[in-house]
Amino acid sequence: MVHSTVKTRIVKIGNSQGIRIPKPVLEQLGFVEEVELEIQPDQLIVRLPHTPRQNWEEHFQKMAQAGDDQLLDETASLTDWDEREWEW
Repeated sequence: MVHSTVKTRIVKIGNSQGIRIPKPVLEQLGFVEEVELEIQPDQLIVRLPHTPRQNWEEHFQKMAQAGDDQLLDETASLTDWDEREWEW
């Protein structure tokens, strides 16, 4: 990825303020509708939203088709301690 610097002005938008991001920059980054803002000392980081569970359903389906969705260990049976000491 090519690193570049673009200078822009802070502008009034209604009762708020904002920045205009040039369309080619938005297209290059793939920003469409929503972004995340991270505030750090002297920095504002704008990035695509973090979606940690994105596409999980698709991956689970592929695992099931490949038979790779089985438990690795046998299910443990209850011990005497479990029966006597544990409150269910």
